[in-house]
Amino acid sequence: MVLDSVGIGELPDAAEYGDAGRNTLGHIAESRPLEIPNLVRLGLAHIAPLKHQTPAASPLGAYGKGATRSPGKRHYDGTLGNGREFGLGPGVSLFTRTASRKS
Repeated sequence: MVLDSVGIGELPDAAEYGDAGRNTLGHIAESRPLEIPNLVRLGLAHIAPLKHQTPAASPLGAYGKGATRSPGKRHYDGTLGNGREFGLGPGVSLFTRTASRKS
């Protein structure tokens, strides 16, 4: 399972792009208790501390946080952004064919 655009803590270079302190899921968890027991059992609370969530003693899944391979502000719009998101590097598109419209 990939939770795209969830935001669970800043990346090491966050300050270089004005993103220091970014932690969307963490800030939501601070504002209200989240009811996400299955995600916690899979290992979500091991990635970063989440208020009201106790990390599973033995997570049932593999867990981690992704980062882009190429430097720069992370924009995931379009096929180039999706390629960067999956670690293909700058200028590499995830999609190699496009559909054509017939009139």
